[in-house]
Amino acid sequence: MNLPNKLTVMRVCLIPFFVLFMLADLFGTADRYIAVLIFIVASLTDLLDGNIARKYNLVTNFGKFMDPLADKLLVGAALICLSGVKIPVWIVIIIISREFIVSGLRLVAADCGQVLAASWWGKWKTTIQMVMIIVLILDFPGTFFEVIEQILIYVSLALTIISMMDYLLKNKHVLKDEKK
Repeated sequence: MNLPNKLTVMRVCLIPFFVLFMLADLFGTADRYIAVLIFIVASLTDLLDGNIARKYNLVTNFGKFMDPLADKLLVGAALICLSGVKIPVWIVIIIISREFIVSGLRLVAADCGQVLAASWWGKWKTTIQMVMIIVLILDFPGTFFEVIEQILIYVSLALTIISMMDYLLKNKHVLKDEKK
């Protein structure tokens, strides 16, 4: 297993620890700082694995499949932990639904012998979602930060919908019954 794929697997392995510190009361208010630190480290592995894979020509089908899945698992776990508290449940449902739709399309494509890589819209969506999650976990006091939180939530929602539409339109051939 190459380094980018190891980083992707590491990201998945960090998720239970992130959730533990988000939901358990082990160290009081320090829990959220530990959780955000784990989330940041996990998010940085997303940036690193892709850059290393492209720079050193280490792109693999495993990486094309697992990297976006690891992102979905990390972001989905964070959104579920924050749902109803910092982010409206209906937005979490839309974001997670988009991930199921795109994953389903990837599975259909795989059945046709195709691997669908993430688009730039999807990469921006993931980046904004990760920034949003960090800001929501840190929960800075004050009206300014509350406005920033709301802007990040709705920009994240918009990018979620745009990236899904882009992904479906670019890959609509996968949904036809013919093998390409």
